[in-house]
Amino acid sequence: MINIFDVIKSELKKVIVGQDKMIEALVVGLLCKGHILLEGVPGVAKTTTVNALSQALGLKFSRVQFTPDLLPSDIVGTELYDPSTNQFKVKKGPVFTNLLLADEINRAPAKVQSALLEVMQEKQVTIGDETHKLDLPFLVLATQNPIENEGAYALPEAQLDRFMMKVIVGYNTKEQELEIAKRVANSDFGIINRVVDRDMLELAQKEMNGLHIDKEVEEYIVDIVMATREPSRYGIDELDDLIEFGASPRASIDLYKASRAIAYLHDQSYVSPMNVAYIAAEVLRHRIIISYEAEAKGITTDEIINTIISYLPVP
Repeated sequence: MINIFDVIKSELKKVIVGQDKMIEALVVGLLCKGHILLEGVPGVAKTTTVNALSQALGLKFSRVQFTPDLLPSDIVGTELYDPSTNQFKVKKGPVFTNLLLADEINRAPAKVQSALLEVMQEKQVTIGDETHKLDLPFLVLATQNPIENEGAYALPEAQLDRFMMKVIVGYNTKEQELEIAKRVANSDFGIINRVVDRDMLELAQKEMNGLHIDKEVEEYIVDIVMATREPSRYGIDELDDLIEFGASPRASIDLYKASRAIAYLHDQSYVSPMNVAYIAAEVLRHRIIISYEAEAKGITTDEIINTIISYLPVP
């Protein structure tokens, strides 16, 4: 059995230094058919990684730079009048692809976010009176810059909930940054080849879905999510005033799928509680709304998630 994560990571390492967690999250999203939100400062290879991933998979790739003046038609497409035929014809937008990179997604206004929401949830686009199905696989891989507020719009909670995971992309280590500098200075980058085809991807998804999950682990997944809504029910009274709204039921679904994907990528034959804890922050951090009190104290959603995991008994 070929581990597609190892194959993809090995190929991406021709142009990417470090960032193993980001690569792993993208492969998890691919296996689970889930959209991924990447948050990090400029220059940490978010765009380069997504582009390289599309080449390694031989999939169609489109990139949209989100700006405050972007219109819904700029991403989904529009109808154009053709005077030669006296009819309207559809001009498809960049969402008609397999991997859509939504660069700096939080810079687009509400109407664009609403149009993208349909695409993400329904895997279809409405242009005029017609609905067009998208080719599968279809994933939105979005990036946002956490340090700039001017010209940025907060993503609606409904849209954030459509992202399976939110991955924080940090800086490289000193050794990795030196390697990056040397590669760029010497133009020492390899050519990305297609190493995984659709049949291999579908086989991996089928094998992953066959992994065993004990009932106790399934309940552990749901308990983590429910503890974000009713922490006192689980004896975590200290979080009562720190959480405004907990994670949605979609979080339980995504945590279930992501835990199984992590187990599969690590060559396990079953899902363990460690797999759940390993990926919990990525699945939950964008779905928990903290209170003003938590903000005043500088408490983050990651700290809340870690507290919940530390309190809940491991099956």
